[in-house]
Amino acid sequence: MLSLAQRGEKVAPSSTLAITAQINAMQAEGIDVVKFGAGEPDFDTPDYIKEAAIAAINEGFTKYTAVSGMPELKEAIVEKFKRDNGLAYKPAQVIVSCGAKHTIYNILQAICNPGDEVIFCAPYWVSYPEMVTLADATSIVIETTPAQNFCMSPEQIESAVTDKTKAIIINSPSNPTGTVYDVEALRQIAEIAVKHRCYVISDEIYESLLYDGLKHQSIASFSEEIKEITFVVNGVSKAYSMTGWRIGYTAGPEKAISAMSRIQSHSTSNPTSIAQKAAVAALTGPQTAVETMRQAFEERRNAICQRFDEIDGVTYVKPQGAFYIFPDFSAHYGRTIKGRRIDGCMGMKTYLLEDARVGVIPGNGSGADKHLRLSFATSLEEINRGLDRIKGALER
Repeated sequence: MLSLAQRGEKVAPSSTLAITAQINAMQAEGIDVVKFGAGEPDFDTPDYIKEAAIAAINEGFTKYTAVSGMPELKEAIVEKFKRDNGLAYKPAQVIVSCGAKHTIYNILQAICNPGDEVIFCAPYWVSYPEMVTLADATSIVIETTPAQNFCMSPEQIESAVTDKTKAIIINSPSNPTGTVYDVEALRQIAEIAVKHRCYVISDEIYESLLYDGLKHQSIASFSEEIKEITFVVNGVSKAYSMTGWRIGYTAGPEKAISAMSRIQSHSTSNPTSIAQKAAVAALTGPQTAVETMRQAFEERRNAICQRFDEIDGVTYVKPQGAFYIFPDFSAHYGRTIKGRRIDGCMGMKTYLLEDARVGVIPGNGSGADKHLRLSFATSLEEINRGLDRIKGALER
């Protein structure tokens, strides 16, 4: 009898990608939709990076590379960690994968056994629980609140750790909330991980997008003891507007990195050779484009916060990084507007999309039904157009 594997039945599709596809389909039909869905910069990849990729093609650099990434790129990543994070690694402690998502998937596949537990907070990035499930492990989700900046406290983590805990996932700056962990809290979390001998997966993909003068601190930088059990995850997608190039990487314990390489050798093999050459240019070339984009995102963050301040019944935590805002719309749940009852974040998402022609991501996929995620990786004109529509839709 034909049947499908249970793991596929256990995993929910990405709500972000599903809704983005729905919005794109509406636009393809000529419907004017303001998009706040996509989690990617709206800037083009800088020219010097594209030129490196074109040169790679013209020079015939279009064959297989080492499974875990070509040596030149690994050296560039080692230098990046030293320059930006004060972290010293050997190339053997680095693996390059097909995006940071693939990197985290490989980490969990390499470290988790059935029955292991992985701790992370809600709101969470939609893929964390599904990737934990695919690794035959169990998600231990810690609920956080706006009052605590949507960040797990050391006390919450200490209470959640058991003898089954294999890893703690930290995402700072966060998708979907844009919030950042306090340095002292990170230090205490590091001490907990060292004490209990559990891994830390530090998702730092948005490290270059910080606002109000904040500086990024990697949890791995506090001591050699925490560094030895931490996977520092990053990539070129967000900082260099290279989402489609699919290059992510991590540095971590050498034995685990070796295991990840073996796993990757039987799934994707190496990341695309041309994209690897482009990533070398991104990491070693001028960083002015990164700062230009960061400044633009900070201006947009300020604009979208100002516009939400004008809307009754919607509250938010001011994003400190990334390019997302995660407002609480629940004061409007249960209302009937134009004959449509708004039930939960899915009802609000549908109302805003179908009536106001604004595309947003419902928060239930991130474990937070009261909220909707809006990406402000779009122009100030689109931000104002979209917020005009949301304000009007909620005032009806």
